[in-house]
Amino acid sequence: MRRLLLTAMLLTGVCKAQTDSMSRRTVTDIIAAYHKIVSPNGVDTLMPLSINGSTQWVSIRGRDRRNPILLFLHGGPGSPTMASAWTFQGPWEDYFTVVQWDQRGAGKTFAANDSATIGPTMTIAQMTSDAEVLVAYLRQTYHQQKIFVLGHSWGSVLGLRLASRHPEWLYAYLGVGQMIDTRRSEAEGYRFALKEARSHHNSDAVRQLEAIAPYPDTGALTIAHVGAQRQWLNFYGGLTYGRSDFTYDDNARMLSPDYTDRDLASIDPGGLFSLQHLMPALSNLRFEDDTTFNCPIFLFIGRHDYAVSHTLPAEWFSHVQAPEKKFIWFENSSHMVMQEEPGRFLYHLITDLRPLAPPSAETRQQKAGTGNKAVKR
Repeated sequence: MRRLLLTAMLLTGVCKAQTDSMSRRTVTDIIAAYHKIVSPNGVDTLMPLSINGSTQWVSIRGRDRRNPILLFLHGGPGSPTMASAWTFQGPWEDYFTVVQWDQRGAGKTFAANDSATIGPTMTIAQMTSDAEVLVAYLRQTYHQQKIFVLGHSWGSVLGLRLASRHPEWLYAYLGVGQMIDTRRSEAEGYRFALKEARSHHNSDAVRQLEAIAPYPDTGALTIAHVGAQRQWLNFYGGLTYGRSDFTYDDNARMLSPDYTDRDLASIDPGGLFSLQHLMPALSNLRFEDDTTFNCPIFLFIGRHDYAVSHTLPAEWFSHVQAPEKKFIWFENSSHMVMQEEPGRFLYHLITDLRPLAPPSAETRQQKAGTGNKAVKR
């Protein structure tokens, strides 16, 4: 209990005077000890892999390695989830072996490579190939023919490409904040931000947003214009519902037991590096005509998401043809659904996706035990 209270104090700012004297290492050691996986057949691995000529970091965690693998493809591009996954991922690890991967150009992976060498390789095609190599490694290492793939935001680009190219590898694909058409999505987010700014009589916001009109224009998106749109979109809850900033996540990742100080210092440079190289390709990205898949497709979408349009995935999904499909709205979320409604997110992972994989060893044992009792009667 004391450990949980100390962590809570740091996250909420309570008793700041008492916690100021605690080092980051002290706090991360507390969190690491709390999250340590000790089950006999568990897996708790943080390691670099050699993928297509670069060093790329993965975290692999689960309480029973016989459970199906769930590969999390983070957003951005260049915005790793590994550093903040400790805030929501723990319960998933009862049902899945969860893999967090810092992609080429992001987080720990950015810190581990020479950016001048990696720069020319920062393409959607190359990063799709990286994902393919990683999936092949996971399938072989954990002796699993299929896995689950979750693509969040930018990660949904790679995830949907995996689902299209290798459906035989997947129990299902899950899109969260699914990208469908970049330009239409950006335009929708811009209209939302400008409408909110005007309704709140925020003259600074209105001036800055009108200065980049028309947004997006016909050329490649610029980081400066996207930044101006995102500043006010985020302020009015389009990224996280009911919140005006992303401080809660920034603070949480500062307490990550998986990230060194050097890794933390690499997050923002890696994000900028990734955007600089991938923005031209993302500017005209669209999946509206890609609607036929040979594996199950699920979407978890926040009703208030304007960082990536919530209306376009719903429209697109109505045309999707797949062996099985399901669309789930999260009514109290924007873009960060797994953090905004973590309990409901877990519920749908367990009830909608998990049954597509073979039963866990524990479930098989429970069924066997029930069967034995019935025979004895």
